Amino acid sequence: MTERATEQQGEPTDAPDPAAPAPGAALLAETMGKSGLLWIDVADDRTWPAWHVWDDGAALVVSGPGEQPLPWLPPEVRLVLRSKDTGGRLLTVRARVHVLEPGSSQWQRATDLLRPARLNAVDDSVTRWAAECTVTALVPFGAPLESPGSYAADDHRAPPARTAATTTSWRPWHWGGRGETKAEQRRARAEAKAERRAAKARAKQRRKRRRRGVGLDGR
Repeated sequence: MTERATEQQGEPTDAPDPAAPAPGAALLAETMGKSGLLWIDVADDRTWPAWHVWDDGAALVVSGPGEQPLPWLPPEVRLVLRSKDTGGRLLTVRARVHVLEPGSSQWQRATDLLRPARLNAVDDSVTRWAAECTVTALVPFGAPLESPGSYAADDHRAPPARTAATTTSWRPWHWGGRGETKAEQRRARAEAKAERRAAKARAKQRRKRRRRGVGLDGR
């Protein structure tokens, strides 16, 4: 072996170790395993809450009639994961979206894991999922976009979700009236009280003027 080859062999290399775990992989697995709730951030839409089951690097979710509502998901989304202890935002990661085909081995494994975790599941849940619902695997990849010590500076506030609920035609009755009604009543009482005080002051001034007038006429 030449001296140059020996020097090159001894030089350090910056190539990544293919066997090394991805950055944040341990925290991701722990967070996913501890909390059954995550938020799916869909581009040009909003962030949707979803319950899930974590299975070997993928978050499994089911949506559709009778299940949690989710929009059409693009090929890539962001997942916002919470802390089980505080409920606050802990990690934000990118994830690839894979819709599982009913009857496939991946779909069968996913439904076998989802059904026991489904609250108030019925006997025909899997049959109904195959006919009407969508089972999706969300596979995180890459380094976390947000993690402890590197959160975005914005507050992540978002407008309320769309809803058909309304109270424009009828408003529930409140004991003593609603807040704005009470405030209006207080303003009216204050104005009436101020007017009474002003009327008393004017009457007092008139009485004083009359007494002065009588005194002058009697001299």
